[in-house]
Amino acid sequence: MNHESSDTDDRHVEGHPNVKYFSIFIALCVCTLLSVLFDLIHLPPILLITLVLAVATAKALFVITYFMHLKFEGRWKYTILTPTVILAMGLVVGLAPDIGMSYYARDVPQAGWTESHSHHKEGEATPQNKTSH
Repeated sequence: MNHESSDTDDRHVEGHPNVKYFSIFIALCVCTLLSVLFDLIHLPPILLITLVLAVATAKALFVITYFMHLKFEGRWKYTILTPTVILAMGLVVGLAPDIGMSYYARDVPQAGWTESHSHHKEGEATPQNKTSH
């Protein structure tokens, strides 16, 4: 069987195509440098968070797609990931009431109590220096 040398780059090796891992490594390094640069430049917090999360998402997609070989897998990966996505969305929906309607007051009640009780005289009984006999 005669193989041409120009076809060897695109040929599958043991069921997996050749991936240029060094290119992916360079892309990950560039994404990391972007994250650091975004942090060094004093941007508004919401813009900084958005840009850093976007770069982190891109890095995660590079790793998942190429290093974990999900780009080269069949459609079965969607069957496996579907229950995980449903559970993740269910977790967000299930925790939404706790996030939206907190059960606790937003202020710290202990701060007001200590200020109001700091005017007691030295020998007066307060909850801090009460002793039981």
